[in-house]
Amino acid sequence: MSEACDFFLPVRVYIEDTDAGGIVFYANYLKFMERARTERIRSLGFPRLETLNPDVLFVVHSLSVRYHGPARLDDLLHVTADVTGLGRTWMDFEQTVLRPEDGAMLTRSQVRVACIDRERQRPVAMPAALRAALQPIIKEPVA
Repeated sequence: MSEACDFFLPVRVYIEDTDAGGIVFYANYLKFMERARTERIRSLGFPRLETLNPDVLFVVHSLSVRYHGPARLDDLLHVTADVTGLGRTWMDFEQTVLRPEDGAMLTRSQVRVACIDRERQRPVAMPAALRAALQPIIKEPVA
């Protein structure tokens, strides 16, 4: 695993994650990454983001994923979630899915999560407590 990452979520690949060939279905990597982002925020002391402000939702604004190799049934994966940017209404993550057994990086992604007003569905400022917790862990994205 990359030394630059100080957080990862271990994920085991189950039959439900795979296609008929025993390879992880491409969209399931997005589920793994969602879980890792959630656990990253939980590790900062926020078990549920809606408790910060019930009028604010956190939604994926955009993402880019590069697939480098397949994960297979029963693989143990490490899914990272590094915060690489912070704006008034958004946070950026760089995420990788790694197979620590052989050191293979299977995917690399950039994900922007936006804060929006629940009712108006428009951008809104990130809750101050979350911003304060994210600021010290921001890392430079890998080129």
